[in-house]
Amino acid sequence: MALIVQKYGGTSVGSTDRIKNVAQRVAKWKRAGHDVVVVVSAMSGETNRLIELANAIQTQPDPRELDVVCSTGEQVTIGLLAMALIDIGVPTKSYVGSQIRVLTDDAHTKARILEIDKERILDDLNSGKVIVVAGFQGVDASNNITTLGRGGSDTSGVAIAAALGAEECQIYTDVDGVYTTDPRVVPNARRLTSVTFEEMLEMASLGSKVLQIRSVEFAGKYRVRLRVLSSLTDPNISIEEESQSGTLITFEDDGTMEAALVSGIAFNRDEAKVTVLGVPDTPGVAFKILDPIAKANIEVDVIVQNISTDGKTDFSFTVHRNDLERTLTVLKPVQAVIGARDLVSDDKICKLGLVGVGMRSHGGVASKMFAALSEEGVNIQMISTSEIKITVVIDEKYMELAVRSLHQVFGLEQSQ
Repeated sequence: MALIVQKYGGTSVGSTDRIKNVAQRVAKWKRAGHDVVVVVSAMSGETNRLIELANAIQTQPDPRELDVVCSTGEQVTIGLLAMALIDIGVPTKSYVGSQIRVLTDDAHTKARILEIDKERILDDLNSGKVIVVAGFQGVDASNNITTLGRGGSDTSGVAIAAALGAEECQIYTDVDGVYTTDPRVVPNARRLTSVTFEEMLEMASLGSKVLQIRSVEFAGKYRVRLRVLSSLTDPNISIEEESQSGTLITFEDDGTMEAALVSGIAFNRDEAKVTVLGVPDTPGVAFKILDPIAKANIEVDVIVQNISTDGKTDFSFTVHRNDLERTLTVLKPVQAVIGARDLVSDDKICKLGLVGVGMRSHGGVASKMFAALSEEGVNIQMISTSEIKITVVIDEKYMELAVRSLHQVFGLEQSQ
């Protein structure tokens, strides 16, 4: 039988009843003869509660100590789930990240996994146990507790699956798969039976909340098959039925992909735009602007530089809305150094994009997209493209209108 890694998000373990349902589902796979490793998040809302506690003590919580606080949420969940499994006769052992040695760098609150010591897990699997691991956390070379950033439990699950050579990493959440877009915005959005890693990576980068972007990067790099499933279904449905449900995220060369020109529309409200006005158009100026931001561990997304006029240009880029104030603080001294005229920002924008591997071999997608937005009176502020993605930055108030229009224009409600 197979080695399966199952990851359960916060809503899936959000109450003791849901934890018991997870135990029933895990037991079903174990009793069918599979080796099972379970990675869990903190109970829904718990990490936010812990962050609020930290903020009540310190206005800017010390990153190392914040990791100590936030890592406790998952520790509670693994203990409760292990108890629930033992209670129904399934031998189980739980571990926090440091116990199985999830080694990370020392970038507190945004750490990256370097390696995982799989021997302890394999020994316990060989003795017939289910292993329950705390997601979202690890330990650096100095044995300091680290966390992987919000949504990091997905990354933990995929990384453990890669280290163990698991047949599949099953991501259980409160939705039953990946949709053409958010069904809360477009009620007739369609669930995809399969999607490529490249498409999922692009959709995650655009703001799709189904999977954390770093987990998709990890899965693609180490060729870990992912399946997104709902944990809110009957935990006792047959394994055969469950294995065919949800959305499979895999590789183009598997021959299982839906040959769609556009697979989905993803968007992100949590964006802010920063523009440095009147920048001298000289070699190295982009580096002088972006290097201090990178050193502050702030992620930059869409970047646009205007045509030079009289030796001056405007340089715009987007960051996460939560990073806007910090970005402006970092750039204030840079503005003076490079002689820029002004520094302005806009936190009422959103990012929206079309994604589809079919774009590689079909033209006209961009013009069709821009025509649809024009007809709805939506102005495009920034444009970015890749081989399988077209991204635009627009005013936030037009986001839902734009998504609904594009979903209809590209016929995404229909089976491809």
